[in-house]
Amino acid sequence: MKLEEYLIEIENFLKEYLESSHMKAYVLGLSGGVDSSLVAAIARKAVGKDKLFCYSLPIDSSIDDENDAVRVAKQLDLNLKVVNLSNTYHSYLKEINGEEFSRLTKANLKVRMRMVALYAYAQEHNALVLGTDNWDESYVGYFTKYGDGGVDLLPIVRLTKAEVRKAAKIYGVSDDLANRVASAGLFEGQTDEKEMGVLYKDLDAYLLGEEIDEASKARIEHLHKISEHKRNPIPMAKPFIRDKEER
Repeated sequence: MKLEEYLIEIENFLKEYLESSHMKAYVLGLSGGVDSSLVAAIARKAVGKDKLFCYSLPIDSSIDDENDAVRVAKQLDLNLKVVNLSNTYHSYLKEINGEEFSRLTKANLKVRMRMVALYAYAQEHNALVLGTDNWDESYVGYFTKYGDGGVDLLPIVRLTKAEVRKAAKIYGVSDDLANRVASAGLFEGQTDEKEMGVLYKDLDAYLLGEEIDEASKARIEHLHKISEHKRNPIPMAKPFIRDKEER
């Protein structure tokens, strides 16, 4: 199947799932990155502008990130609301005595605050929350548990990063946004590849069964192993088989 054909499959999936769920719309966190841009484009095509509510939720984000989200919304003709959560984040961090938390803990807190906001908007719109994880991110666990991993659907989770970039251009996202350096923008100088310790091109190749260098292969397999808990259902204790007299 060609990529263009598969994208139509995703469109149909989103359209049919919304109808069968008896919900009214989709909600999406739009960062200006290529993954959320592609999900926005597919969803808009699938269900229309009026059934897709996009939110940019900057927290100490660079002005470039905020501007990119607005640019994507203009390019794709999206409903976008920008809500800056920076003051809320710092107030909450102070309340829980978290000023000395590690950089990673603080970064994950930002992502989880965005998740809470998106679900609040989703409830108001009687909507479902769309996730933006691609195949690479899902495989190595490059997402925050109950943060950007807290969603209702994962439309592009079968696509590699290169396929995501190509698909975004098909839907009309400009080359500079489709090809921009991947970053969650959670702290100064942060990029996906530096944080993961592996290049997207190597991750793509590994997932497609191609040969890559041993160091990259070992890193990918390590990340996959230690993030297994993120992809598995919540573990439960074994069933309680009650004695008859206790019923």
